[in-house]
Amino acid sequence: MNDAGKMRLNRAIASTGVCSRRQADQLIEEGKVKVNGKVVRDFNCLVNPALDKLVVSGKSVFAQKKIYIVLYKPKGIVTTRSDEKGRKTVMDLLPSSLAHLKPVGRLDRDSEGLLILTNDGDLAFKISHPSKAIWKKYLVHALGKIDEKNIAMLQSGVELDDGKTLPARVSDIIIKGDRTIFQIAIQEGRNRQIRRMCSQLGHPVIRLVRVAIGRLQLKPMGPGEWRYLSGKEIEWCSHL
Repeated sequence: MNDAGKMRLNRAIASTGVCSRRQADQLIEEGKVKVNGKVVRDFNCLVNPALDKLVVSGKSVFAQKKIYIVLYKPKGIVTTRSDEKGRKTVMDLLPSSLAHLKPVGRLDRDSEGLLILTNDGDLAFKISHPSKAIWKKYLVHALGKIDEKNIAMLQSGVELDDGKTLPARVSDIIIKGDRTIFQIAIQEGRNRQIRRMCSQLGHPVIRLVRVAIGRLQLKPMGPGEWRYLSGKEIEWCSHL
């Protein structure tokens, strides 16, 4: 039998962009995957996504060319593909040809900066899953003059209502008038984490910009701009 072009079923499903391999395994186990009209629960099943008909949760899916872009999300934009309240989303900043991409992770509406969008479910899972502990760096403008004691607390961990945060890396501290500007890198992705950390120390955040994910940098883009990742950058993301 010629196995050219064949791959494991979970990888084939992930290649369509509908989910990651791990999520595909769950769908296979639940009997929600059909290959050529038959339900398949065999994780070792080999398929050719270009030839075999795949149906996931009742919908036909097809292999897609992998696309990776980075966007500078401006403040005031929500990080979703659609919004029930009619607010502007990150998808409104992209051409219709990229409407099938999905944001990787989140930036809250009041924050700005680096956001990856892709149809590669495996890569999205790798970057966004908490177990991967990828360093993400942010530029912070906080009210008040943050002293050395509070900087040390950010670096060692801040006690929040959902537990103590992991140690952070703080650098490039500048006191400017009634605010402190600094960079902070964290490995977690709790909801509004940096804002909550700073508020807990009595220094509310007035501007928050994600400037890096691993080795991937925001510069030199401005708010609302986007670009395709280079081959080297895709490799960086694949090895995060």
